[in-house]
Amino acid sequence: MKCQNRVKVIRESRLMSKSELSRKAGVSVLTIDRVERGEQCRMDTMRKIILALGYTLEQKSEVFQD
Repeated sequence: MKCQNRVKVIRESRLMSKSELSRKAGVSVLTIDRVERGEQCRMDTMRKIILALGYTLEQKSEVFQD
């Protein structure tokens, strides 16, 4: 099942590379690539990406759609 998200759009609008986002989030570049393709990821990974993009956890729906 695909996971709808705006990670790539947000990352590119902030002129961040995948490697920069992966460093900030503490996950691998491969994980960022999988998430951007819409593959499932753990809640902990979602949380790390949301925070690394500069959003709060309350703004989760702006990054990941249910």
